[in-house]
Amino acid sequence: MSKQTTIKESFTLTGKGLHTGLNLQLTFLPAPADFGYKIQRIDLDGQPVIEAFAENVVDTQRGTVIAKGDIRVSTIEHAMSALYAHGIDNCLMQVNGPEFPILDGSAIQYVEKIKQVGTKELDKDKIYFEVKSKMMISNPETGSQIILLPDQEFGVNALISFESSVLYNQYASLDNLEDFDSQIAASRTFVFVREIEPLLHAGLVKGGDLDNAIVIYEREMSQERYDKLAEIMKVPKMDATKLGYIMHKPLAFPNEPARHKLLDLIGDLALIGRPIKGRIIATRPGHTINNRFARQIRQEINR
Repeated sequence: MSKQTTIKESFTLTGKGLHTGLNLQLTFLPAPADFGYKIQRIDLDGQPVIEAFAENVVDTQRGTVIAKGDIRVSTIEHAMSALYAHGIDNCLMQVNGPEFPILDGSAIQYVEKIKQVGTKELDKDKIYFEVKSKMMISNPETGSQIILLPDQEFGVNALISFESSVLYNQYASLDNLEDFDSQIAASRTFVFVREIEPLLHAGLVKGGDLDNAIVIYEREMSQERYDKLAEIMKVPKMDATKLGYIMHKPLAFPNEPARHKLLDLIGDLALIGRPIKGRIIATRPGHTINNRFARQIRQEINR
């Protein structure tokens, strides 16, 4: 039997929050066997702790938000994906604000820190969720579907589809978690320019810029409107007639958006609290259906 693991030493990452724009500090600490994943708000009285389980997710609109009562922490999925991919079963995460830092929009910095400190085995056996029969969830309104099939190993296939002149249908797969670091971890979150205005009006993406996301400009707007958006985001003004990817750093992979959706899916399913032995086939995955499926798996585990 494989043993449960945790990180050998604590480590800290700092950066701004995607939605709040706050300067945040996030520290990962070793934890004992059967501890699981827990998130602690050290900036609040009593330093409350939230168990990182799927049923504690309260919002999935622009990231995965976990809560206990009125205590919330958002944008946890990239960190969770890195922990899961490295087989880490137990970890305490302490953050001094309402969200994890966005960093560069991927999981690569989490991976680098985990590899730097290393992992260690604990004195309890690892408990897997072994898929015995096909499980499925779908949303006819969005065309989203996730299927989980029996398998001796963990693997993911992901297909994304958008009505976009720039981002076409894309496919990504991960057949071995050992390939996560080189093939998935550096894939960044993405956003369409047409989505940014309503997000700003909703008081979100205050920390968003052209360095922490793939930004896709695929529906031409007036130069005046485009300039105003650039001013709000504090980025250089650009030619409104030129469609395409407008972030500073070029794509890490031709199908980087699909790879990021796969990354998010792993992070959201990490909230079932057990490593999975099964093959996931996801069509148009997103945080909402990911969480619904994770809750379904949790119910099966509890049953």
